Amino acid sequence: MLAATLIAAAASAQTTTWKIDTAHSGIEFKVRHLGVSNVRGTLHLAKTPDSIVHLDEKDITKSTVEATIDAATVNTSEPARDTHLKSPDFFNVAQFPTLTFKSTSLSKAGGKLTLTGDLTLAGVTKSVTLLLDGPAPPQTDAKGVTRSGFSATGTLHRKDFNFGPKFGPAILGDDVDFTIDIEMDKQ
Repeated sequence: MLAATLIAAAASAQTTTWKIDTAHSGIEFKVRHLGVSNVRGTLHLAKTPDSIVHLDEKDITKSTVEATIDAATVNTSEPARDTHLKSPDFFNVAQFPTLTFKSTSLSKAGGKLTLTGDLTLAGVTKSVTLLLDGPAPPQTDAKGVTRSGFSATGTLHRKDFNFGPKFGPAILGDDVDFTIDIEMDKQ
């Protein structure tokens, strides 16, 4: 009985929980406009306890990520475009106020980490794959808070999510490249 308790305690010590710090995390994206230039923008994670990382310190491939993004935070530095992006033509913020991501696998090959998960955007859920940089070595500040972080890059295809279907690729590129920067606090 004691041996089983010690094994269970050791196993649980391998996985740590990290809350994503929404004030120090975000998403940048770019999409081709009229085939001649890129439009860039940002989104922010929702201030919710749902954005969490379970980090397996012995086997990183057993780690998981869940995140909620606030669709109303879309910002391209052009108010009229941002209002249009929030409309039913794109994010449909009134009906779908958040985007969610839940990892389904994490693999390591050639020293690189690849995270795959289900992204729900405007009511459509599809699998996306992200390349990871990190996690960074944990740092503990003067207040005793231990932090780490990682970056992820990927591309999604608008058509897969029926996102902006009124606008063909000659007007708005089908590929949306994005970078996600995450800072997280150990719980």
